[in-house]
Amino acid sequence: MNISIPSQLLNNPLITFGRGIPEYAQIKPEHIDPAISFLLTQAESAVIHATDSSTPCTWNALVESLEDATERLGRSWGVISHLNSVADTAELRAAYGAMLPQVTAFFSHLSQNLALYEKFKALKSSGEFTLLTSAQKKVIQNSLRDFYLGGAELSEEEKPRFSKIQDEQAILGKAFSDHVLDATDSFVHLITDQTELAGLPEDAIAAAADTAQQKNLQGWAFTLHFPSYYPVMQYSENRSLRQLMYQAYVTRASELGPQFTNGKLEWDNTENMLAQLRLRDEEARMLGFANYAALSIAPKMANTVSEVDQFLGDIAKKSKPFAQKDWDALQEYTKSQLHLSDGIQPWDIAYCSEKLKQDRYSFSENELKQYFPLPKVLEGLFGVIQTLFGVKISETNLPTWHTDVQSFSVSNDDGQIIAYFYLDPYARPGKRGGAWMDDARGRRELSNGEIQIPVAYLVCNFAPPVKIDGQLQQPTITHDDVITLFHESGHGLHHLLTQVGALGVSGINGVEWDAVELPSQFMENFCWEWEVLEKMTAHAETGKPLPKTLFDKMLAAKNFQNGLGTLRQIVMSLTDWRLHSTFDAAKAEGETVLELSRNTATEFNIIPQPEISRWINSFSHIFAGGYAAGYYSYKWAEVLSADAYSAFEEAAKLCGSVLDSKTGKRYRQEILEVGGSRPAAESFKAFRGREPSIDALLRHGGLVEPA
Repeated sequence: MNISIPSQLLNNPLITFGRGIPEYAQIKPEHIDPAISFLLTQAESAVIHATDSSTPCTWNALVESLEDATERLGRSWGVISHLNSVADTAELRAAYGAMLPQVTAFFSHLSQNLALYEKFKALKSSGEFTLLTSAQKKVIQNSLRDFYLGGAELSEEEKPRFSKIQDEQAILGKAFSDHVLDATDSFVHLITDQTELAGLPEDAIAAAADTAQQKNLQGWAFTLHFPSYYPVMQYSENRSLRQLMYQAYVTRASELGPQFTNGKLEWDNTENMLAQLRLRDEEARMLGFANYAALSIAPKMANTVSEVDQFLGDIAKKSKPFAQKDWDALQEYTKSQLHLSDGIQPWDIAYCSEKLKQDRYSFSENELKQYFPLPKVLEGLFGVIQTLFGVKISETNLPTWHTDVQSFSVSNDDGQIIAYFYLDPYARPGKRGGAWMDDARGRRELSNGEIQIPVAYLVCNFAPPVKIDGQLQQPTITHDDVITLFHESGHGLHHLLTQVGALGVSGINGVEWDAVELPSQFMENFCWEWEVLEKMTAHAETGKPLPKTLFDKMLAAKNFQNGLGTLRQIVMSLTDWRLHSTFDAAKAEGETVLELSRNTATEFNIIPQPEISRWINSFSHIFAGGYAAGYYSYKWAEVLSADAYSAFEEAAKLCGSVLDSKTGKRYRQEILEVGGSRPAAESFKAFRGREPSIDALLRHGGLVEPA
């Protein structure tokens, strides 16, 4: 459906890109209010039309027309949200924050619209419903569920409060994220004495010099952005530097952070967390659920709160003996070889672990890093995708928001472009930390029969290329970064290779949250295959591929401290789960959130936790990233992904390669192409021919005793 654009908006890039690609560089904060206000008016008019008694309860008249307007609003707002995450400025943040309550209110009211709910019910019970595709039926079924979860059946007296809860949660979530970003961006530690840099890799020192130069400082500047922070923790022989950086990192956005303007703690998230938990609990109880955890699993694979409790408890029980062995070995090594007078401290763990790993396996992570130039890694990643899934990836020239950003097209066998994606690889100020894939545009069959092809954002925070002796070096990334890149590409493939035409269940849309990590974690497995790595490595100086001997050492070290790593994930998952299932937010004081996180760590973890740690205050996944009462889904989906990958291992025994195109084709058809058009459990069984088993996960992670 075409819309009539007012003359004053004809040059507004948030309006005029239509179904195409926006000109990101032209978007300014002043464009946001007029564009979103206009699109909100258009969407509200579409809702009025949809609920009018004269509008027939058919797919085209009801669902398609409503989707046109809400998708247009959603895609423009998505562009703004994306820029807020990757190109934050004070002006953009203010303009985004000003419109956030209005956008949140619209979608909240939409989900509560009883007249619209009744229209969808009528379509579900009509004769036309039987004629719809399975994907269209799933959209209707999901919509009916979401209307209920959105408060459509609440009384008219309750709905304003329910809407206010959504508004307040959106504002608090944005504030939480802003606080973490500001606390991260604000910290700079300058070193002027070169002897204090002992142990640090050459590229980490060069990056620190570049950072200092960018900030008009003399010396070497270190920040809390991960590519700057972690090499210090892993390699620096300067113990006081490690301690300083560690303490700054684990107290971000807390009451222990630095004092700021007029002595006020500007970025403390303690009260923010408690406020969000109270709102979530109130929301759940209004809908008739005992707690927010019970509400969260209503649209997920998990059936009950106790099922998730048991799932996490079982993995903790299986991994704890291995974690204890990891910790005992590290303590013994530190005592006998590193001779730390006061024992291993929290800021020593990464450093001592790296030393132990080097001694045990005769290689360092920094040595390995030199074999992974980002362009060569991308070449290898694309080779895996093209071999398995029968597509071609080509660099293209889409409009971008930063000079570092690359864009690519995805074509099928006959050369037809079926998708596009962006890669924003490097960390920088104003960019949120971590890595993620986001939906820029979903696949959709339009009413005229045309296909709107999908577009995805792949965002990482790798260390940017640096100058050494005046020469710009090609960017190299760690093997962990390689895994991250493959992980996000898995999400991207789920979004980009879908063949579903109904937007609500195409790609990642409509996929149960605790299954959405299956394709991402599945892709990580290829990062440990020799036939993959030998083709995607080239030493930064010599150009030679990764030696097989070094790969063998790397493979032997694959599960180094995996017991500790698994328990860390379990502690984070259980902290999230307990905050949303057993925590009484209505009666709690602010510090009680911290107490629960500490009590959970004490119960399950092996490593003693430092008193100063406030990691919960920067746990953006659950307080700003959509994973509330859902962080367990990483482990839940890891069971699915490990088992799915075992199909490729089985194929390799027959054909000699895990890059088996026949198995890849089945995986693409049964997992990637169907998106959310059917339950994830059905998709998994269609691919594997049976229910999932935890055995592959335990075996891959080295969490089973040798036979």
